[in-house]
Amino acid sequence: MHMSRRALLMAGAALPFLSLPARAQRVPGTLIFGLSSYPPNFQPWPNAGTAAATVKLLVHRGLLSYDAQGNMRGELAERWEADGTTAWVFHLREAVFHDGSPVTGEDVKWTLEQVAAERSAALMRSEFQSVERIETPDARTVRIVTKQPIVTMPMWLANYNMPIVKKDSISDDLPTGVGAGPYVLKSQERGTSVEVEAFPGYYKPGLPKTKTIKLVAYPDENLRVAAIQAGDVDIIEYVPWQAMQAIEADPKLKMEAALGPFMSLVFNGKSGPFTDPRVRAATGFAIRREEIVQSAFFGRGAPLQGMPLQPGTPFFDEKLSQHYSYDPERAKKLLADAGVPNGFSCTLLSTAQYGMYKSTAEVVQQHLAEIGIQAMLSLPDWPTRISLANKGQYEFAIIGNTMEGTDPDALGYLIDGELSIAPARSYGIPTPKIHELLAAGRAEFDMEKRKSIYEQVQKQALEEVVPMVPLAWRSQAYAMAKDVQGFHNLPGSLTFFSGITLEEAVIG
Repeated sequence: MHMSRRALLMAGAALPFLSLPARAQRVPGTLIFGLSSYPPNFQPWPNAGTAAATVKLLVHRGLLSYDAQGNMRGELAERWEADGTTAWVFHLREAVFHDGSPVTGEDVKWTLEQVAAERSAALMRSEFQSVERIETPDARTVRIVTKQPIVTMPMWLANYNMPIVKKDSISDDLPTGVGAGPYVLKSQERGTSVEVEAFPGYYKPGLPKTKTIKLVAYPDENLRVAAIQAGDVDIIEYVPWQAMQAIEADPKLKMEAALGPFMSLVFNGKSGPFTDPRVRAATGFAIRREEIVQSAFFGRGAPLQGMPLQPGTPFFDEKLSQHYSYDPERAKKLLADAGVPNGFSCTLLSTAQYGMYKSTAEVVQQHLAEIGIQAMLSLPDWPTRISLANKGQYEFAIIGNTMEGTDPDALGYLIDGELSIAPARSYGIPTPKIHELLAAGRAEFDMEKRKSIYEQVQKQALEEVVPMVPLAWRSQAYAMAKDVQGFHNLPGSLTFFSGITLEEAVIG
């Protein structure tokens, strides 16, 4: 008897886990967090994935952050305001770094200079090229002067990849630098676990609530689920979609999920069949997205037919959100207009390392064959897939992403081809108009004018340039023991910022 991968997973997810061992003996004052991987590095400013983000959000704090409801709030800055249209002023609270030294404007200035430096690997390096100068009129005031108006500066500084680090504290022996977060890095077992201990000098009275947090890596998703079910850990990230039903049914557990991350297609715009935007658009109209939701995410998601802006936010446009409704005849016409009425053969890059990537690729392959595009799957391991994408050694590819904030300026990370090469974006697709519009939106303080600008951005991305084709939202969940309090999954695109709430987490 042959069973598909999906059927086997569903069968496994439905099994009662009565044979699992009883809950492990807890250590008072210690919370154990199950990571999806061991962080590849502990550097403060590069983007090194969700597991690394969780560690950053324990040992560091930035000027701003988000609360559990997704509202921006002050962290090392207790308040901030625009000073005209080309400057922002941040007023620092009384806070100290882990070595006891005060957090000052000079530390903020040094941090921003490191991020913007020529050889910086910081995620936000491109953004901070817009800074003209940084002034520190006194120890607790920072004035950031920009080359042009930038309304989104607070959002940049709320990103978890923008922590403030003590001046000159980063070294080969201390790649994290000295932070000002709720916890101090205590120990690590490379490839296995990290342990942090509460910092008694943290600037928020009564926090953190838990003395010690131990983060243990469970790269195997089945072992990660077994660990939370057995009580070996108190919280896990990246709950596998096939296990969500069983976790929801377990009286010892609870789960918080958010629709924020998504899957999309990216393209090689320099060579191969996808240099023509009409061909790129044709793929968008040929895919029945609900089948991706069911196959890759076991129904835990939603079709994504427009740019990944969250419903209910000021910039969401209902009509544009339905742009890529399934329309195979329109797809075939676009191929004919592009001179390939009978389709063509190509290779679709994905990976077999993550089931959601492989399953998404299989659905896309099947649907594109129906309009004449014969896609052979390339499924290398994840590091190879990233390397191929960065070098442009592919024709089109599956990618999983999320926006780096709630403002549509964050779309630039996904669709602005004028920025430096990144695996999150298509390769070699020039987007001068999108780049120009994003700059205009970033400089506009009038909300109605910004809405108009981002409507144009969406139309350019969906109808003209097609730098990406959205496929499906996916549910991103954390599971935890029923008696864990204070930890929350942040809403929408902020789900990967959720580690910020670990300062409030406590058992019982």
